[in-house]
Amino acid sequence: MSLINTQVQPFKANAFHNGKFIEVTEASLKGHWSVLIFMPAAFTFNCPTEIEDAAEHYAEFQKAGAEVYIVTTDTHFSHKVWHETSPAVGKAQFPLIGDPTHQLTNAFGVHIPEEGLALRGTFVINPDGVIKTMEVHDNAIARDVAETVRKLQAAQYVASHSGEVCPAKWKEGAKTIAPSLDLVGKI
Repeated sequence: MSLINTQVQPFKANAFHNGKFIEVTEASLKGHWSVLIFMPAAFTFNCPTEIEDAAEHYAEFQKAGAEVYIVTTDTHFSHKVWHETSPAVGKAQFPLIGDPTHQLTNAFGVHIPEEGLALRGTFVINPDGVIKTMEVHDNAIARDVAETVRKLQAAQYVASHSGEVCPAKWKEGAKTIAPSLDLVGKI
């Protein structure tokens, strides 16, 4: 079953954010757009490259009114040390959520039971806590966060422009399509 257009299930997790430990719940995701980026574990090889990529695009997420949350199966204590010791991870200004109980990885369908780790999953969630986009792939393949920004912008556009869709490779400011019977077979 797809998670698209489903409500984020109740959860409670601890995170490291801007030098402090904070609690994050499903209520934390409401009232603004959210992007959850699942990664296998702290202190790995590919994960810091993705956190650095997210950090480099963080201003774009903020401009779009969205918060980014990184989730691994480690603890928030590990995330504190990871943030302090990795130059790439140290660039993160967004919460680093620990999920040692696998509550979140299971709820979002990215848990690898035999490894106790998460797959690389990315979820865009609207201000009502409803999942609007999802992408899950093999852990050997890091994501391009610029594409996550594009998906966020597309989700925001169609949410505020009823009756329009964003075509392939749509970018903010580009033309959209208003589906109609007249277009069938003409595109």
